[in-house]
Amino acid sequence: MIMKNLGISIKDKIVARYAEKNTPEKTIKSTDINVLLNRVKLNQKKESRKKLYFSAAASSCLILFAAIIF
Repeated sequence: MIMKNLGISIKDKIVARYAEKNTPEKTIKSTDINVLLNRVKLNQKKESRKKLYFSAAASSCLILFAAIIF
């Protein structure tokens, strides 16, 4: 029976976690203000549509409920 020595591989994994890696320098990310503004406008449109759909659904349920009771 040959037993595999797992102690060395675990130690290597721990050391490798803290060893310096060759990471590239931080790149500067730029954002376009027009893209952000367009995203805000789209989100506002989506929210207004959701509010409209919710209002329409609530109104129709209320009218249906009133028609059933009366």
